[in-house]
Amino acid sequence: MNEYGKLYERDGRCVLQFERVFAHEPKSVFRRITDPDYFTKWYPFATGEMELKEGGRIDFDDGEGTKYEGVITAFEPPVVFAFREVDDLLRMELQNTPDGCRMTFEHKFDDRSWVAATAAGWHRCLDALSKMVNDQPPEWPDNRAELREFYRNNFSD
Repeated sequence: MNEYGKLYERDGRCVLQFERVFAHEPKSVFRRITDPDYFTKWYPFATGEMELKEGGRIDFDDGEGTKYEGVITAFEPPVVFAFREVDDLLRMELQNTPDGCRMTFEHKFDDRSWVAATAAGWHRCLDALSKMVNDQPPEWPDNRAELREFYRNNFSD
């Protein structure tokens, strides 16, 4: 399965979509996605302060003085975790597979000018999550420039 993200348009907005396959059942992966201790290790700017319920809040801090709050729009363990972060929508959905599960990650947003950097960032975050799902420490290899170049070349108009 291709680990690179895809870009398409839905309802007039950009959608970045990634898939990751895990040799673990959805319950185990869902825990890694939503547990505040894990969430802060793979999700950018997460503080770990979150109310895990539909309508619950998620606090973010960019480390440069900007703090903001997201709102959980769907919380259906162990299948769906979705939330609004400012104007962006993020959704993670897990589906059973014969060998574990497949996660579909979507980020819906408006500003296409950031798409290569955003895709490269999510690619790296989801790779770190994959490590944690497999009980390994998250790694952040120095591949940001190559990923940005890949996505810039593949998502150009």
